[in-house]
Amino acid sequence: MTRKIIAILRGVTPVEALPVTEALIDAGITSIEVPLNSPDSFTSIKMMVDAFGQSALIGAGTVLTPDDVQRLHQIGAGMVVSPDCNPRVIVATKQLGMQSYPGVMTPTECFTALRNGADGLKLFPGSLIGPDGLRAIRAVLPAGTQIYAVGGASADNFAEWFAAGVDGFGIGSALYKPGFTVDDITARATEIVAAYDEGLS
Repeated sequence: MTRKIIAILRGVTPVEALPVTEALIDAGITSIEVPLNSPDSFTSIKMMVDAFGQSALIGAGTVLTPDDVQRLHQIGAGMVVSPDCNPRVIVATKQLGMQSYPGVMTPTECFTALRNGADGLKLFPGSLIGPDGLRAIRAVLPAGTQIYAVGGASADNFAEWFAAGVDGFGIGSALYKPGFTVDDITARATEIVAAYDEGLS
C-alpha cells in the first residue's frame, strides 16, 4: 500500500538525511521532500536519491524557480513541491518528467495548476481552508483531482479531512523538526501512518 503522505523535512541536514529517510520508509512513508530553504538541501536530496531512490519518491519543497527544477532533475529528484502556483515551475517540472505539486488556496489557483499539468494540488495553508473549504472547492474540480492538505492536517483530524474529500497529506513539524532523534521520528511516523490507515477505513 502506497500511502499518500509526503514527509516535509524542513531544516534537515546532510548528516541526518539518510538515517531520517530510512526511518520514514521503514514506518511506511515513501514520499519525502526536503524544502530548498534547508541547509545544503541539494546535497541532502542527492544523497537520499542515491540511497533510497528505488524505494521512495524523493524531491524538494519550496521550489520557486525553473532553475531550481532543472537542478533537481540533474540530481535525480522525482518530485517538485511549491508553496505557490507558478505555471513556469509546473511546466518545467513536467517537461523534465517529475511530479508537480504546486501550492494552491483558491479555485482560480487550482484550475491554473491543473491546466499547466500539475499532478496534484497542495492545499496550503490547510488550516485556513479547512475541511469545509476543501469540500466547497472539491465540488467544482475535475473528478480524480489529487488534493493534499498541508499545514493544519495531523493525526488528530485525518478522518475529518478524508470525509471532506482529501487524498493525502503533507506532514512537516509533526514528523520532523531539527533536533529530533531518529527514535523520535520513528515514533511520530508510526503514529501518523496508523492514524492515516484508520482514517481511510
